[in-house]
Amino acid sequence: MQRVLNQNLTKSNEGIKDSLILILLISVFSTQNLFMINKVNSAEYKVKQIKNSNLILDKKKIKEPPKPKIDIAQESKKWEAGVRNRYKYGKIKTIDEGIKHISVTKYINNRPVRINVVEVNKTINPNINFSPALAKQDTLSSKSNIRKIAQENNSIIAINGSFFKPQSGIPLGSLMIDGKLLTGPMYNRVAMGIFEDELKIERVELNAVAQNKDYTLKIDNINQPRMLSTYVLIYTREWGEYAPPSPQYGMQVAIKDNQVIEFSTNRLQIPDNGYVIVGPKDKLTELAAQKNVNVKLNTNPNWDGVKHIISGGPYLIKNGEIFVDVKEQKLNSITGRNPRTAVGITQDKNLVLITVDGREESSVGMTLTELAYFMKEIGCVEAMNLDGGGSSVMYVDGNIVNNPSIKGGIAISNAFTVSVNKERISMTEEK
Repeated sequence: MQRVLNQNLTKSNEGIKDSLILILLISVFSTQNLFMINKVNSAEYKVKQIKNSNLILDKKKIKEPPKPKIDIAQESKKWEAGVRNRYKYGKIKTIDEGIKHISVTKYINNRPVRINVVEVNKTINPNINFSPALAKQDTLSSKSNIRKIAQENNSIIAINGSFFKPQSGIPLGSLMIDGKLLTGPMYNRVAMGIFEDELKIERVELNAVAQNKDYTLKIDNINQPRMLSTYVLIYTREWGEYAPPSPQYGMQVAIKDNQVIEFSTNRLQIPDNGYVIVGPKDKLTELAAQKNVNVKLNTNPNWDGVKHIISGGPYLIKNGEIFVDVKEQKLNSITGRNPRTAVGITQDKNLVLITVDGREESSVGMTLTELAYFMKEIGCVEAMNLDGGGSSVMYVDGNIVNNPSIKGGIAISNAFTVSVNKERISMTEEK
């Protein structure tokens, strides 16, 4: 009996021993597997880190996803419906694909106001271009009628542009054409910047210097009439053959190909590939002593990629709200009810051009505030006033469509033009 018990106990102990060995082996095996899995995961993590690091280092090699394609037919249908809704009582004509001309008569205090509007949708027609145009190419001191300016620039639409000096035609305020800043801002007035794919309206100031490694001189303006004797101004060949006279106690420095070539208290000839800097003698004496001088012309805001700039003033709409800052832009003299010209941008980034006839029984004109409210009614979220009064004129497809005080419009300094780089469709009346 005892022997049987001992044998059973021995077998039991051996079974327990075998179970313990088995458990130990499973534990060791599991630990090794866990170690191997962690090792593999760690290696994969490091590979991912390296890949991510390479992505960071090679950002320039990563192509941005293509822009989603726009359904032109759908966009056109949507825009057509929007135009009809905004100008319910207007006469609408299609001038070209993406260009509508609308004539409207509005009543203010029971008195009529005749308004012409051009709305342009560049999404529908990418062949449309916007640009300011001078009365005479590369010449600031010139004037011409809008028909001639439009035809010389192959433009289908044109309105009068920025303020200008009546005697000479010199534009007053910021004007850039094809990336070249021709004139600088007056009182940092509002301007429209025209980019490849967008429009912006903001107040603009000049940020310009003449400098070399040892000397820096602030430039107050470019190709503008002198406002203060202390100002330093730069004049290019677009101004004319000679710089204007020096201020009292002033002098001039001529620079060609970034080299100082001449200085004097008298008027200097403006060199090709160069310019003349005019200002107080105490500011320019050291500049005249330099051999190499570079001029850097920038704007604030720094509009990188801007192609054209045209100035006006005051604001009419800013960030979707009525904003007529006449006092800040020193334009108190133009606040009455007058003929008007303006530009605006809609929520959908379309361009709006407007002229308002005035000073006659059949159209009494608008105040700036009335114009601002009208532009908001038709969907503008940004807008600014341009030169008005006798200058207000609109050219559409070969015709002057408004009624300026002088038939065909007075001679103006510059215009805002719209051109189409493709075969045009014929004009069709819609309403």
